[in-house]
Amino acid sequence: MRNELTQNLLLKSSDKNFIFLTGDLGFMALEPLKESLGERFINAGVAEQNMISVAAGLAQSGLKPWVYSIAPFVYARPFEQIRNDICLHELPVVLVGNGGGYGYGIMGPTHHAIDDYGALLGLNAMNVYIPAFDEDLSSIINLLFETKKPAYLRLGVDKKPKSFKVKPFSSWRNLFQGENATLLFIGPIVSEYLKLENNNFSCSVWLLSKLSNGENILDENFIHDVLRTRKLLIVEEHLEHGSAATMIAYELCKRNIHLEKFIHLCAKGYPSGKYGSQSFHQKESNIDSDSIFHSINRLIN
Repeated sequence: MRNELTQNLLLKSSDKNFIFLTGDLGFMALEPLKESLGERFINAGVAEQNMISVAAGLAQSGLKPWVYSIAPFVYARPFEQIRNDICLHELPVVLVGNGGGYGYGIMGPTHHAIDDYGALLGLNAMNVYIPAFDEDLSSIINLLFETKKPAYLRLGVDKKPKSFKVKPFSSWRNLFQGENATLLFIGPIVSEYLKLENNNFSCSVWLLSKLSNGENILDENFIHDVLRTRKLLIVEEHLEHGSAATMIAYELCKRNIHLEKFIHLCAKGYPSGKYGSQSFHQKESNIDSDSIFHSINRLIN
């Protein structure tokens, strides 16, 4: 998605208020943006805390700063500055974290972002965008250029089948309608489901691509679907603590919605103590296509 991000941001480069900051990362992808923005492209170096504070100052002066790095370097290392400088003042700084979830694979836990939106959604006014497909970036970037609040954009890898036709972006999307159960995927992990062949589950499949810490985060049509099936599976590449599933379960409880069956598949950290590719970690956490297949069978049988 990084290249797709660059191509879409190039279309915004004529906006003189647009400033792009990078923590000395993005090589072999951001060069066209650097050339287009000129002095409005700032390599802040390996100084993420300072980069966030600079971005806050730029936003305070009326500019539109975007901050880019590998995901844990953009939300974890400068967390205090995000909290104090950006979120307490509700400044419209866009944080772009590349490699959401286990995206950086073999580089290990220092480069993984499996607790990112759980950490950030505890902060004032924060919104999180989790595109599932390359095609989502255009709509999300348009929204972020109009935002008046802090935002985090979690980039992953689009692995959808070539034959899959992407529906227009929205926070909640109903990809398929079915009778037996309700399935909800957060961001690009939905591609693990789309890879399944001969899918005869007859389940409703939902995709969630935006999270916030406000009230009424649930889609009304999703609620009606859950009320109809009473069986819910949620899959996300994030730890259980602070997960989207915990937020959704809480909202369902507040509405006194009782489920017959509920399964949550999520990142489990490092069960074997070994590090490998993103696919390796997804399989270890049971969020790969085979594990999703077996979980759906458990849900509907």
